[in-house]
Amino acid sequence: MPWRSVTLMSQRIEFIMLNENKEINFTDLCRRFNISRKTGYKWLQRYRNDGVQGLNNRSRCPRRIVRRIKPSVEEAIVSLRFKHPTWGARKIRKCLQVTCTDSLPVCSTITSVFHRHNLTNPDKPHGRRDWQRFEHPAPNSLWQMDFKGAVKTLSGDCHPLTVLDDHSRFNLCLAAKPNQRTETVFAALTDTFRFSGLPDIILVDNGSPWGSDAGHPYTPLGLWIMRLGIRVAHSRPYHPQTLGKADRFHRTLKYDLLNLRQWQDIHQLQRAFDAWRQEYNFDRPHDSLDLNVPASRYKPSLRSFPEKLPPLEYPSEAFVRKVQQGGIFSFKGRHFKISKCFGGYPIGIMPTVTDGIFDVLFCNHRVLKIDIKT
Repeated sequence: MPWRSVTLMSQRIEFIMLNENKEINFTDLCRRFNISRKTGYKWLQRYRNDGVQGLNNRSRCPRRIVRRIKPSVEEAIVSLRFKHPTWGARKIRKCLQVTCTDSLPVCSTITSVFHRHNLTNPDKPHGRRDWQRFEHPAPNSLWQMDFKGAVKTLSGDCHPLTVLDDHSRFNLCLAAKPNQRTETVFAALTDTFRFSGLPDIILVDNGSPWGSDAGHPYTPLGLWIMRLGIRVAHSRPYHPQTLGKADRFHRTLKYDLLNLRQWQDIHQLQRAFDAWRQEYNFDRPHDSLDLNVPASRYKPSLRSFPEKLPPLEYPSEAFVRKVQQGGIFSFKGRHFKISKCFGGYPIGIMPTVTDGIFDVLFCNHRVLKIDIKT
């Protein structure tokens, strides 16, 4: 004799039939089927209302979701995510506040929409957040300038040059260049200065073309910047976090643009840079700016770019000497060494409060300290 097949449905039907016969007390019947009286009455009521079909399992989903996201809002979220695949829920919600008239879901719900439509980005790095951020108090107080690593194109390497305002994160220059030579940076900075004015300080690393190493920070390009009344600051050796905003900008550029396709040449890359720079400055909410766009915090400098360099002038109490080729200058019957890029320029030597100690000035920048006693 084969085993009798027992299912939940057959047990429920048997429970109903035994109860209809009225031969067993209802409490004992529920005990035999190992259910509570409340559960027994529930199945009786379903059977009387819907017959045998009422004994089937029902969905546990709520009949009505009060705060269900509207289809139009979900469609807008998906559309923005397709357009900007690296933007998170906070940035997308900020953009929707401008264009969407319906009530918006919280960020966790927007993230759920990403998962529902398979729009997550598992390859995006999630580094730990900074405990403290530092920024200069006003636009053009400090600019961060650096080359991003070489980008491969089908016609050769491209070297993107970037200039970022420290206060507003506004990108002032995003130029696709064939090399990292002095004349290349000179031309790019000239165009940037003409359009945006002059900053107070430019922060760079210790590499070419703005310095050979930490002990030799002066180059012809740096001297030209100093003659414009701009102080050149160098990052601490082996501390890339000094240029942290520039490095973070490079990472955004990499994941938002550079990794998306294969590039033909520098000209195609520059056209893409121009379009992406417009989006970065005016459309993309920035986490460090309370989800405001960089353009909301940036203003052009009040210092205009002079087409002709001002003459080198020093205070009347300064001793003026001309640097010879090789970086040698004479003072008080002695010869001193300075960077050879100062060759041919006049320098000012100012006494200090300490006897025998003098400051060496180029324009209004102190570039060296000498001691005529040692």
